[in-house]
Amino acid sequence: MKRVRLRATKLGKIRFTSHRDMARVWERALRRAQLPVASSQGFTPRPRISFGLALPTGAESIAEYIDVDLAEDVTADDVSDLPATLTAVLPDGFDVLVAAERPPTGGSLQEVVTSCTWELWAPALDGRHHRDACRLLDAASLPLDRERKGKRSADNVRPLILDLRVPTENHGRLIADIATTGRGLRPSELARLAYPHVDPLDVRVLRTHQWIDHDGERRELLPCDIRVSTRTRGLAQPAVVDTSPRGVLV
Repeated sequence: MKRVRLRATKLGKIRFTSHRDMARVWERALRRAQLPVASSQGFTPRPRISFGLALPTGAESIAEYIDVDLAEDVTADDVSDLPATLTAVLPDGFDVLVAAERPPTGGSLQEVVTSCTWELWAPALDGRHHRDACRLLDAASLPLDRERKGKRSADNVRPLILDLRVPTENHGRLIADIATTGRGLRPSELARLAYPHVDPLDVRVLRTHQWIDHDGERRELLPCDIRVSTRTRGLAQPAVVDTSPRGVLV
């Protein structure tokens, strides 16, 4: 058996597909590509596919991860061909950017990711609004009213905001590094705090990275040059992506 990790996009209209429906899309695509996907044991065998952190419905991403266990051994050339093979059978908006064999050790995708990088923008927002949003970093605490299981509480989400910045090459976007530990902070919740005068539903969000901690250093799960690999269909503006060659498979 060979374990393969894929990095893919979710862009354009397909962003309104739920996480559960997205899983069904991937199962169908793997069948259409006639890949020998391994199955779980038991009365109702399921394809051995696992996904990274769920993407909020309506958000876009150029850093979605899928782990697939193949029942048969495949060559390195077969793995390198997977992006083209799978992209051809996936709906518009899903592009497989890169594939690599995953080592047999290491935790699941949901266990190892410690933070994500997001980009936020909206037609009503400009560089001034994004620079004002960066002042959230100066706050000692940021109480956010939340409801869970019918109970409301005010959570301090300041420790979850690791960094906020406005890129010099695109003042129309805010880049945010958000921790994924604990309950986490949704990008729509960050938008509520950063832009109180704008409806959070009007703020577009794009996940550009999922990060792990590797020997005390932040690394990508599976790096690639987005500018070369993705067609970025559906993006209102080009993404501001750190394409430095950092990353390891875990």
